[in-house]
Amino acid sequence: MLILGLDPGLATTGWGLIRAEGNRLSHVANGQLKTLAAEPLPARLSHLASQLEALIADRAPAHAAVEEVFVNKNPQSTLKLGQARGVVLMIAARGGLDVAEYAARFIKKAVVGGGNADKAQVHYMVQRLLPGAAIAGPDAADALAVAITHAHHLASRRALGPL
Repeated sequence: MLILGLDPGLATTGWGLIRAEGNRLSHVANGQLKTLAAEPLPARLSHLASQLEALIADRAPAHAAVEEVFVNKNPQSTLKLGQARGVVLMIAARGGLDVAEYAARFIKKAVVGGGNADKAQVHYMVQRLLPGAAIAGPDAADALAVAITHAHHLASRRALGPL
């Protein structure tokens, strides 16, 4: 099963694609979707949508996992992040993917073992869990962490069986 992890951002949206086979995870691909700061907001959101649509059409994942929004000190930044996140959620849903959302603390706990882990610890564990993966940058590493979290969540649900 292919899982697409997404770390939304207006300037850069990280993405990471992993294959989950039971409890085994393997890296498939990762990268960044970028928009130009000089463009108007609607054009940037449209460009982000087009890039994500192409990625989903090309890679055909079954699931998407998206990091939830956190609140910045700057309300404008939070609003722009929320708009980019909305585009990501909408395109994933329109692409027919099962979409899940995870809080940053939950992702850190799933990947590192503690909700207060810093980015360096998360990125280190992503490298350990997906050996040999050439990671395209911090946003892609975060996206892979989201995908890993979703894979663990799905494996836990399967292990519990029907409730």
